[in-house]
Amino acid sequence: MKKSIAAIAAAFALTAHAQQRLPSGYTCCNLHYDKEKISDANWTHAAMIPAGAPIRVLSYGSSEASVEIDGKPYTIVQDYTRKQEGIDTFVAKLVKPASPKAKIASWPEPVRNAIAKGTVVPGMTREQVLVSVGYPPAHKTSSLESTTWQHWQSRAGRFEVYFGPDGKVERLNGVKDKPN
Repeated sequence: MKKSIAAIAAAFALTAHAQQRLPSGYTCCNLHYDKEKISDANWTHAAMIPAGAPIRVLSYGSSEASVEIDGKPYTIVQDYTRKQEGIDTFVAKLVKPASPKAKIASWPEPVRNAIAKGTVVPGMTREQVLVSVGYPPAHKTSSLESTTWQHWQSRAGRFEVYFGPDGKVERLNGVKDKPN
């Protein structure tokens, strides 16, 4: 009897999850991909999808999500942050109901230029850094309120963004120029 109730409850839970509306909207930030895979490390030396691109989630797996961005198929994968957050929580950070393009257009020219290149410059706010290089992987930066964010340029290289008391980028460490 207990097994039957557990099985029925599990079936209802799966049905409810399957009936949830899959999110769609716009990319929160610049996303980087390698062979149609977007890692939670968001390696900044990989090819870039600009912030504000239309995105639609097609399905979820245990640690990945199939998405369509600007009409092209990609897979968002959790290579590193599975212990810190579920795939649906991670994807929810990336898919926003409104495009950030109008906000980006209102920012100073040096910030807009950095975002267009997917780089960070001193003086950027946390929000501007998020739009430019994405969320820092949760396994290395546990809070967005942290004064230091660790990001990845590639599988082998990382860089740190240091924020001052005013919440703006004070300095960077380990940043290399992006290849042309």
